Amino acid sequence: TTGNLTVDLQPTDVNVFLGQTTGEYEERLAAKQLAICLTPAEGTPRISADGRLLWRVFENLFSNIQKYAQPGTRVYLTCQATDEQVTIIFRNISAEPLNISADELMERFVRGDASRNTEGSGLGLSIARSLTQLQHGTFALAVDGDLFKAILTFPRLRDGEGYRSARIGCKGLPFLRQSLLLDRGRRGHYTV
Repeated sequence: TTGNLTVDLQPTDVNVFLGQTTGEYEERLAAKQLAICLTPAEGTPRISADGRLLWRVFENLFSNIQKYAQPGTRVYLTCQATDEQVTIIFRNISAEPLNISADELMERFVRGDASRNTEGSGLGLSIARSLTQLQHGTFALAVDGDLFKAILTFPRLRDGEGYRSARIGCKGLPFLRQSLLLDRGRRGHYTV
């Protein structure tokens, strides 16, 4: 293979996408005694995103929350929109103190707590950042004691914007070719 990845940027309603992703993880998080508090943005904030890649970013964040959040706490998902950008914030309380900086957490093969005995390669946040950047967004982390926050920011689309495709070199990230398919038959509906 060439190592190239097709990035198919399409107008994406962030509130709808967040709602669908939250619905997908609600039972799994409830099994860990985690309650989701979703606060959508007002209106219909749209970004230019590849549904497969954005799903992968959200899936990584939810998976980390499921593995590492303190049971019996809330998970906050907030979408905020201005005229220029859309910001999506994931917040949770870690079950273990995060004795590591946000920059260190973003490095490949680094885990928040070296004593964790759970599965995973330590690649997740680094890959989530790369996938966000492929979609012209930014991915930042903030750590304050045991509060973990992931902040994704994308340019907001105006009407008629957002239809672009590109082939981008992504050698070393073969998982990106997983079959997360965008069902173009219904606006905002994504299937795995």
